[in-house]
Amino acid sequence: MSTQIDDPAVAAFINAVNSGDRDAFFAALTPDATMSDDGSERDLVAWVDKEIFTANGRLDVDSVSSDGRSLTATYTNATWGSMRTSWTFHVSDGKVSRFETGQA
Repeated sequence: MSTQIDDPAVAAFINAVNSGDRDAFFAALTPDATMSDDGSERDLVAWVDKEIFTANGRLDVDSVSSDGRSLTATYTNATWGSMRTSWTFHVSDGKVSRFETGQA
């Protein structure tokens, strides 16, 4: 595994998180995107606002799968501090249609 993000949709997602750009984040998603956190379905808008955008979330990628759609990262935000996390992305028509995250 490497740390190179080759999937453009996943790269756009990560760049939006790390720049704190909410508009770019939602532009990287399909309109009907869904997500889960630690195996539980979450309200995407409420979760990203709480866990990413109001808490200064940041993803530091540690490793990426060969297909570019699964990764491990150190996720840091003002609420929880830093933790090792796993992320899996489903992409449709060049945008993230679903992501699943949780502690690694």
